[in-house]
Amino acid sequence: MFGTRRAYDFIHQVIAEENLDVKICCALPGLTTGYGPSHQATDDLAMMRAIPGLTIVDPCDALDITQAVPQIAAHKGPVYMRLLRGQVPLVLDEIEGYSFELGKAKLLREGADVLVISSGILTMRALEAAADLATDNIGVAVLHCPTIKPLDEAAIVDAVRYKHRLVVVAENHSVIGGLGEAVASALLRHRVQPAGFQLAGLPDAYLDAGALPTLHDRYGISREVLGQRIKGWLA
Repeated sequence: MFGTRRAYDFIHQVIAEENLDVKICCALPGLTTGYGPSHQATDDLAMMRAIPGLTIVDPCDALDITQAVPQIAAHKGPVYMRLLRGQVPLVLDEIEGYSFELGKAKLLREGADVLVISSGILTMRALEAAADLATDNIGVAVLHCPTIKPLDEAAIVDAVRYKHRLVVVAENHSVIGGLGEAVASALLRHRVQPAGFQLAGLPDAYLDAGALPTLHDRYGISREVLGQRIKGWLA
């Protein structure tokens, strides 16, 4: 939140308007700290998406970050990337053939009943929830969108059109102004209507302080609660 809220005018007026080759990498996005609203960047995507010409990246894990860094360095123009801090998990190495490509979404698994479109740590949670729901014979596909802007609308439309399955957008961000609204806008503009559409993001509210596992359960982005929400939306 310090690199976005505090520095927003400088990014907007000095960096982006001049299309400077500046890369802004900020730790602890969304609800990844328990210190309360002053430290929870639950609105950073909404703010940064509004800046013209700014590329936005929300990697899932250590592999995504490792592969994204040289690509955003080579990219000409300003980039904002969200980062986890400390011991970043590694999960995408288990997806055969996966590699990060700037501006591209990747289908990580197939499923006939639900399509989860996600970014950041919610892609980890989506994969976990998909594995849990498979034991109940619920097929969950996961489309990972590590680049929020420009959004890979072609991949999203292709994953939704003619599939007749519930679409859930899962993100570590407020339901206001993030990936969910970007996906909904893309589907409307391309005249694609899913069987159902739900947002699994953080509420439009100032969130509590506390232990992260408790907060993730409370606000619906833990593995268990995300799976429960998906089952409820299918009922």
